[in-house]
Amino acid sequence: MNHKMNIRESAENYLETILIINERKGSVRSIDIANELSFSKPSVSVAMKNLRENGFINVDDSGFITLTDMGFAIASKMYERHRIISEYFILLGVEPDTAVKDACRIEHIISGESFNAIRGQYERLKNERNEQL
Repeated sequence: MNHKMNIRESAENYLETILIINERKGSVRSIDIANELSFSKPSVSVAMKNLRENGFINVDDSGFITLTDMGFAIASKMYERHRIISEYFILLGVEPDTAVKDACRIEHIISGESFNAIRGQYERLKNERNEQL
């Protein structure tokens, strides 16, 4: 089933990707995003234009992309959700590849209340595992 990704989810994915690449490399350009997501350069350029026009990113004269405060807030929220949900699933015994793919989809639609419940359960499980070691 290939659902068309909605605009918000697409924007969240781009912002999260910018955050991740920036943490890894220290700078981000459109080509880095295209390579990371295996998207064409033109589709990434259109997305960057939309993100810039909506105040989520800045692009300097050299083509370097930075997150605005608003963009960073969304990106870090998505990244935290992605990390915790995938690690939680792995703790439950889900294969890492499957856990990461499922987390990618869930992170965009899960309510704050449900995510907080998963985060609390994840922290308890992780602490129990650490105490057993």
